[in-house]
Amino acid sequence: MNIQTTFFRRLTSPIRRGLCAVSAACLFFAGSPASADAVTLPDMLIGVTQGFLEFTVEDYLATSQTEGRYEIEVKQLDPRMRMPMCDKELTASLESPGRPLGRVTVKVRCEGASPWTVFVPAQVRLFREVVTTTRPLKRAGIIEPQDVTLREHDVSQINQGFLTSVDEAIGQKLTRPTVADQVITLVHLEQAEVVRKGDQVVITARSGTLAVRMPGEALSNGGLKEQIRVKNLNSQRVIKAQVMAPGQVEVAM
Repeated sequence: MNIQTTFFRRLTSPIRRGLCAVSAACLFFAGSPASADAVTLPDMLIGVTQGFLEFTVEDYLATSQTEGRYEIEVKQLDPRMRMPMCDKELTASLESPGRPLGRVTVKVRCEGASPWTVFVPAQVRLFREVVTTTRPLKRAGIIEPQDVTLREHDVSQINQGFLTSVDEAIGQKLTRPTVADQVITLVHLEQAEVVRKGDQVVITARSGTLAVRMPGEALSNGGLKEQIRVKNLNSQRVIKAQVMAPGQVEVAM
């Protein structure tokens, strides 16, 4: 008997999570002596595994306040497997504690009079709306609004950090080329320098609705929203100002 089960779920409410816990508990009780079978079959082990993972993933998403759609796929087990029926409830745990995402292995155990352990492989995918390229982009290019969009992707095995807002990518410089429909991660980006050392800039000093402008000279390179050292050419004072645009920096009065 070949069994491969896939579940599709979204982040749920505490009530739903409670129902999942009850469901998982019911699956664990499947190994009790009340069952008429004399052995524990692969489909029972898969049921315990999928119930445990559903509850564990729901709890992880709620605790980490992560939104997204997840999918659980429990891998096939040898259909010839026959484990002795357990005289206690079956227990399940992750073999490697951590995020219950990506490739995982669930350890299903019988701790009864004739103890045994079975390791069940599974795949947990987490789908989120993340910043993705709309077309191939060249290395060292500056990302424009038309270059990126939000699309749903499996992020369960992305370890470099991904973006959930296109505003986080626009204006950034690419450190490597990309293909179309590629998820943008932090390793793809570096802050693009819009002001360089020696550039003549306009310093805007703001206080509420009042703004005073004066000429200045950048004393260091800087990207958008970065603080750089600037010389006020009127007073010759060196101040720190925030880069707002090419040739434009701002300081609070």
